[in-house]
Formats: sequence, C-alpha cells, structure tokens
Amino acid sequence: MPRMLDVSDEVRAEIGDEEADRLLVGDDAPRSYDCTSCRTPGDPENERTSTVLFVGEETAVLAFAHAACIPSQVVSVSEEQLQGAVRSITGDSPAAPEGTAAPQNMPGGQAVLGITSGLVLIGGELHPALVVEPTAPIARPGSDGPGDDFLPLLIEQGFIPVTDTSELPTLLGGWSVLLAAGQLHAVLQPGAEGGGQVAWWQAHQALSVTEGWRTAVNKTQRVLVYAAPVGSIGQQPREDLLRDALDKAAAAGKLVAAAMPLAGTPGA
Repeated sequence: MPRMLDVSDEVRAEIGDEEADRLLVGDDAPRSYDCTSCRTPGDPENERTSTVLFVGEETAVLAFAHAACIPSQVVSVSEEQLQGAVRSITGDSPAAPEGTAAPQNMPGGQAVLGITSGLVLIGGELHPALVVEPTAPIARPGSDGPGDDFLPLLIEQGFIPVTDTSELPTLLGGWSVLLAAGQLHAVLQPGAEGGGQVAWWQAHQALSVTEGWRTAVNKTQRVLVYAAPVGSIGQQPREDLLRDALDKAAAAGKLVAAAMPLAGTPGA
C-alpha cells in the first residue's frame, strides 16, 4: 500500500528524484521508525511521516519524523553535530544526565555557555524553555575591556529584554532549536550574508530533555530561550526554583528572551 510519506521539494533536490520516488513507493522507507523529534515510534503506513535530511560538510543522513512533530525539510548542521545525531539515532551515544547544562565554546571566543532545559508556566500552559548563562563575562568581539556585553549582543540579534516572565517572548526570525532523536543538539542562528543557519551553541554531547519537555515542544512547536549574564541564574535543581531565578533576573534587568521554532520550521 502507498506510504503516508512526505518528501519536501528541498529534500527531493538533495537526494534526487529517483531516491525520492523509491521512498514514496516504500522501497527504501522503513516499516517503522523512532521519530527524530519526539523519539516515539512511528508507522509510515498509517500516519503522516516526514523525511528529514541532516546535511553536514561531508555527510548526509536521512531520518524520519511524525509530520505532526516537524515537516519534511533539510537541516544544515556541522559534521560534528551530524555525527552526534547519528550516534543518538542509533543509540550509540550515552545521554547526558537530565537537567544538567551542556557547556560549549562560543564561536570565535573563549566564553563558555551553559544551557539548562525546563518547563515554564505562562498563561496556564507549560512551555518548553532553555536557559542560557555563560560561565564568565562575555566581551564584545575585538574588545579587550572587562565589561560584560552578553545581553547587549543578544539584543542586537533580536532578543527582547524581559521585565515580566508571565508574558510570552516574541518569535525571533532566522533562529531555531535543533532537536534530533529526542535530544537537544544546537541553537541555530542565521548565517552571514544570507547563508544557511549556523550553530550559535552546540552540545559536545546531545543534551537529554524530559518526556514532559518533549511533549510540550511537540505541542507548541517552539522553544522559549532565556539568557542572562554570568551569576544571574545558576544551576537550579527544580523548575520552581528556576522560575524564581528567572523572575529575579527579570526584576534586576538581567534577562532577555526569544521564542524559536524547531530547526527548519518556518518563522512567523
């Protein structure tokens, strides 16, 4: 029987008409799969399924996802990210402990960013959130001063200062969050001169998120990304304490935020 498989024009352009047609008639499509977004089982014969092509510098990997989770698309990632995604998809990569931050050097600098995942209650609804906090002050590129320019740099990129955490952040065009095999791999930003997305932050090792977080992101299709200067939030063991820390940072004028879609999905 025909498979309920979606192959977008951009995926078809990458893999070629012959391979795309073979997928659509079921020759090369799996009989079942683990959704690359929510990590739960999928059946391409009975539910709409998206083909998702992860493309690195030298490697490309075709994965499958529930169409309700993410649309068929091409996602450009670094070769390191892609190999990490492959390990996660095949189960060869050990998961990071839930609730821990995964630090990563910012491109072109020595600053290290930590990211913590959690759920934030806004308007009676739980929203998936990421909280970004550096381990040291962030200097503006080319500057040798002692100042911390982390928030000004993000505001220049389109993040909005937060004064009230009960309000939803606005969607930031061109940015997205890469979730593959149910784990967090990167926060992507627009490339230079209209190029494809590049990693603003990427995990050394895929960051595990809770089942509740995955459920929430599958519902909202976007992630709330909060950022604060070093020392503003800290490692909070519970989500209520994380929310309290966000409230205090906002009251002190030390919090910015933006909403981001899952990688490759259209921005508003």
